[in-house]
Amino acid sequence: MAVKKHILVIPGDGIGPEVTTWGKAVLEKIGADFGHEFTFDEALMGHAGIEATGSPLPDETLEKAKASDAILFGAIGHIKYDNDPSAKVRPEQGLLKIRKELGLYANLRPIMLFDELLDASSLKPEILKGTDILFFRELTGDVYFGEKKRSEDRNTASDLMIYHRYEVERIATKAFEAARVRGKRLCSVDKANVLEASRLWREVVQELAKQYPDVETEHMFIDNAAMQLVKNPKKFDVVLTANLFGDILTDEASQIAGSMGMLASASIGDGTGFFEPIHGSAHDIAGQDKANPLASILSVALMLEISFGLKEEAKKITDAIDKTLKQGYRTGDIADANTDKSKILGCKAIGQKVLEYL
Repeated sequence: MAVKKHILVIPGDGIGPEVTTWGKAVLEKIGADFGHEFTFDEALMGHAGIEATGSPLPDETLEKAKASDAILFGAIGHIKYDNDPSAKVRPEQGLLKIRKELGLYANLRPIMLFDELLDASSLKPEILKGTDILFFRELTGDVYFGEKKRSEDRNTASDLMIYHRYEVERIATKAFEAARVRGKRLCSVDKANVLEASRLWREVVQELAKQYPDVETEHMFIDNAAMQLVKNPKKFDVVLTANLFGDILTDEASQIAGSMGMLASASIGDGTGFFEPIHGSAHDIAGQDKANPLASILSVALMLEISFGLKEEAKKITDAIDKTLKQGYRTGDIADANTDKSKILGCKAIGQKVLEYL
């Protein structure tokens, strides 16, 4: 059945405009091939928003976001803020605010491993092969949203790590439901031996696990999980964790896939979904046609499947990427010593290859 959806594209900063160009192009191709009607609008956020309006999330952008069926986002951040920790207005504030305003409490990050990229990782192929992990990272709580303080003499600082029971329950429920239709294994990651917020987290997950007797539930401390993720990634199926720990673990997991340029994510709640590659703004390569657009394209596949229920169309996209890689085409971040140099392509050329295989 054909669908009609309105999609907001927020290119953001750095390489964001380059990679979202190809995410949008893939959506247009899928729409044409399957008879779907996708309409688009564009908006500013991050450094681009600050430069144009003084705000990292302009009011107009938020209005457009709330009116859309899904959002395709590029990247956020600028080096000028990295070197100025005293800056009161920062690009990342826009991302945190839109998550809060749209109620995007669950971040899904699939670690999808293409066999052709086994050698692109710093880990041994025999350790990686067969890995298939789905992370559920809580997105609107924890130290990122807790009260922040700095003493008058500027020598003491604190960030409040805070969770409410309902926040843990709602994301844990989504993670258990996903585990039930995957490998029926869920690993909840916390630091319950030290942190009171983690003790609440573990307590809630233990109570909820009783409703899912068919799912094998394991609890693991964050430090052990970080080690196990690179030692034996195949042991994980669904990983559930808090905002701070999830931020760190999913970036670590990018090495399993070979590059951050290969990892997509979906931020969801009970309304409009927000889809983005996990890589940053990468200003060092912005505008040089070196960015890897595959994560943005994979984010589009997540959008089609999660927000619109279009599984066949989503699979067609991942198959097209698989064919592109099987033909030996790579961007610089996923090339290795054995890659044919004539097949190391820029952002535009590899995006075009994916379109061809669609």
